[in-house]
Amino acid sequence: MSRLGEIFTFGGTEERPSRWRRLMGMSFGLVYLFYPIADITSGSVTGFKAYAEVAALVAFVASYIATVMSPKNYGQPGRWTLPLLGLTTLMAIVFPFLFGGGWLALPIYVTVVISMALPLRAALAGMAGMVAVVLVGGHFTGADGGTISLLVLQVITLGVLFMSVRNTRVLVVQLHQAQGEVARLAAGEERLRIARDLHDLLGHSLSLIVLKSELAGRLSEQGSPRAADEIRDIESVARLALQEVREAVTGYRQRGLSEELDNARAALDAAGVAVTVRMAGTPLPDVLDGLFGWAVREGVTNVVRHARASRCEITVSYDDGGAALEIADNGPHAGPYEAGSGLCGLAERVEAAGGSVDAGSRPEGGFRLWVLVPVAVDSRA
Repeated sequence: MSRLGEIFTFGGTEERPSRWRRLMGMSFGLVYLFYPIADITSGSVTGFKAYAEVAALVAFVASYIATVMSPKNYGQPGRWTLPLLGLTTLMAIVFPFLFGGGWLALPIYVTVVISMALPLRAALAGMAGMVAVVLVGGHFTGADGGTISLLVLQVITLGVLFMSVRNTRVLVVQLHQAQGEVARLAAGEERLRIARDLHDLLGHSLSLIVLKSELAGRLSEQGSPRAADEIRDIESVARLALQEVREAVTGYRQRGLSEELDNARAALDAAGVAVTVRMAGTPLPDVLDGLFGWAVREGVTNVVRHARASRCEITVSYDDGGAALEIADNGPHAGPYEAGSGLCGLAERVEAAGGSVDAGSRPEGGFRLWVLVPVAVDSRA
């Protein structure tokens, strides 16, 4: 049996493994059925027993596929997993005693499913049970000691292997959940920080506006000429507060390219993505530095969240032909894509600056985000 094939059987890093990957992997894993199939096709079994073995083989394969394809999370069997696993296990125990030593490979399939579907202690107990089935069945059917030893070794080896694979997948799922929780907490903390800053920024100005408005009202009732001065002070304070809010919001929403590249390196490194950054030409002007910083943030966020890539390249160039940014990964993208709100917002910003955004799958594989701003934009700025 191909171990790589069995890994594909339960492949994927999602909390619920991909059924299609499991189904594709079974095409490799079913190689062990060569032995019972050889008994049937060799002509050594004829008549009713041959038909019975064919029916038994079909029943086992159907039960095994149904067990593997039943919805489950790693280490947490689904509603139908245990009943189907029980049926598959029963057939793996009974068929070797009914049809001979060629069927002693069936416990290997049960071991693989148990190792991936059950908690650790239950999986260890199941693996020990399958070892006992091979030993007792081999003795009962008269199989030679070398065959029995090989089958026992494969049951133990594959059982330990797939328990390790399952534990790795569980850790990956938990890591993804932890990263999501960290992101949620960070977003909440950022909102609180912005709220505190805006409160500190506007608290004094709004309080002053209220006090001067009350004073202007009383002076107006008294007919004092000072009312007009107070109203002018109110206008001045309000304009200043508006300017400060705009500056604060601009500071929150725009960060420089160099800072965003540092953040991108940290984020991609944390996600296990190798990153290469290339800079060509002269430094970007301020008006493009903030825009490209925003583009890097959006592009890298998409790579971390959606690309499932192992490598990412970020290229920034600025010369007489204009400023260009390219973010390319080697993730398994295919076909057209649907732009999310982040890329749509980026496209609006770049178009407002006179540039263009192109995003989509690359012919050689992966995804590419391309931002181009003509040099004329900088001269106008």
